Order: sequence, then structure tokens, then C-alpha cells
Amino acid sequence: MRKILLACAGGFSTSMLVERMKEAAKSRGVEIDIDAVAENDIAEQAPFDIIMLGPQMGHAEDELAAQYSNIPVTTIDMMDYGTMDGEKVLDTALSLMEKGV
Repeated sequence: MRKILLACAGGFSTSMLVERMKEAAKSRGVEIDIDAVAENDIAEQAPFDIIMLGPQMGHAEDELAAQYSNIPVTTIDMMDYGTMDGEKVLDTALSLMEKGV
């Protein structure tokens, strides 16, 4: 099963977004594992197919992209994050995973 990893400074603010993404995936019949973690816990969650960063962690995107060069790393759109739009964030993740790195 493919895995989407959302990361933020503490792992808390992404938890609600993860739940909305899971609801969106379920309604579409998409089987995917989605987890939220704190920045310091990313490596412990491997393997994963994409890392999506909360907007407050956008500064770490280049460093993480270099560290995990075999998977997409992206910062979640601030508007999608702020509105907790699980549908749009799931769409972004699935699209990026399909394209690869």
C-alpha cells in the first residue's frame, strides 16, 4: 500500500488534515496509508511515497528533497492547508506520486 506522510513542526496541526484526506480517499475507494508526524520523526516513518510539509515547514523542503531524492517532497498549499481541504491535498499527493520525482 502506498503511503503519504504529512509533516509539520509538532505533528499536531496536520492530524485534522490527515483525517479529511482519509475521508476523501475512502469516498473514492482509494486505498492509501496517510500519517502525520513531527519534523523530527520523518525518518522513523519510512518507507513512504511522498512527504507533504505543512506551510510552516516550507523552509525545509529543499533539504528534505535532497535527503529523500527518490520520492516527491512538497509543501502543502497554504490555502488548502488553512481550509483543511482534504480533497485538494489528496489530489496533489496522488498527482505527484503518479509523476514521480
